[in-house]
Amino acid sequence: MSLVRLKIKGISYSQTQNGAYALILNEVDGDRKLPIVIGAFEAQSIAIALEKEIKPPRPLTHDLFKNFADRFQIVIKQVIIHKLVDGVFYSSIICERDNVEEIIDARTSDAIALALRFDAPIFTYKTILDKAGIFLKFSSKEDEEKDEDDSIVVDEILQEGEAVEIESGAASHGYREMSLEELHKELDKAVANEDYEKAAKLRDEISKRK
Repeated sequence: MSLVRLKIKGISYSQTQNGAYALILNEVDGDRKLPIVIGAFEAQSIAIALEKEIKPPRPLTHDLFKNFADRFQIVIKQVIIHKLVDGVFYSSIICERDNVEEIIDARTSDAIALALRFDAPIFTYKTILDKAGIFLKFSSKEDEEKDEDDSIVVDEILQEGEAVEIESGAASHGYREMSLEELHKELDKAVANEDYEKAAKLRDEISKRK
C-alpha cells in the first residue's frame, strides 16, 4: 500500500458542539483534508508545538516524553495513521535507538503531538485518505472566513459521525472583541498560570488576525 505524506493545516473548533476540536491534516501533494476530532488537552499540546512563541514554564506530557526520549537517545522517525475502524483512527510511532527500529501503537492525537516535537513526518495510507479524506471548498474570501468554513465542516462530520477520533472535551472561546494587545497580554498570563487550554484558544484568535 502506498503512503501519502500529510501536513498540519491547523486546528479548528466546532461552533455548535461544545468540547470538539478538529485537527485538519492536508495531503502534501494534493487538496484533500483529513479531519480528526480530538480533545482539549491534545489540541492545546499540538497548538503549543505549532506556536513557537508559547513556552510553557514546565514541560507538558508530550514535552516530558520528548525529554525522556532524548535522554535515552530514542528518536521518532515517522508517524503512520495506518487504520480506520468505525470512525476511529489508529496510528503507529516508528522509533529508533542504536539502529534498532521499534513500532509503538498510539492514539493519533498523541502520535502527531510527538511527531511535531521530533520534526518527524506524518503519513497515512492512500486507502484511508480515499475513504476519509474530504475537500474543503472555500468561498475565495479572507482566511478568517476559511477558518469558519473549517468549523462548519467539522460540525457536519460530527453530525454524520464519520471518520473522526473523538477524545476528551474542550470549551469554545470568545475573544473576538478583544484587541491584539489585550490578546497578547492574556496569552502571557495564561502561559504564566499554566492554563494551556486558554493559551491555545488565545493563540488561535491571534493567528486569525495576522
